[in-house]
Amino acid sequence: MADSVALDPVDLHILRLLQNDARTTYRDLAAQVGVAPSTCLDRVTRLRRSGVILGHQLRLDPARLGRGLQALLSVQVRPHRRDLVGPFVERIRALPEALSLFHLTGPEDFLVHVAVAGPADLQRLVLDEFTARREVARVETRLIFQQWECGPLLPPAATADGPREAAAESW
Repeated sequence: MADSVALDPVDLHILRLLQNDARTTYRDLAAQVGVAPSTCLDRVTRLRRSGVILGHQLRLDPARLGRGLQALLSVQVRPHRRDLVGPFVERIRALPEALSLFHLTGPEDFLVHVAVAGPADLQRLVLDEFTARREVARVETRLIFQQWECGPLLPPAATADGPREAAAESW
């Protein structure tokens, strides 16, 4: 597990703002946080170097790209061995329908978030790309009706009683 990085209130404010809009200019970010633009730039650079900020991400609307149906596929791989897991992960990551892939504990080994054009495309994906593989023992499909973004992600706040999750601020 990676070591935590000590963050002060200014760092946390910067992270909150950038999570809401990563395209905010340093000048606007500095004004909102109440520091000089050069200080803001130094802080963001430090957050990048320390690995807190991993990068910037472009979010696309799957429905506007012709993939209006999203689902979560719970996949059980048998036998669950390293020599099968690696190639399975690479194959799933290469699928244009796959949005994210999680390796899990419990009865299912993987959870795959997919976006497809419709039910027939989902059926084709499950039959041709998952259950057709010898190592896939079972696939359960759950349709996604609606999805919400959460956050911003902040470190747990320490209290006299021990660690607790940081409370969300009003935006």
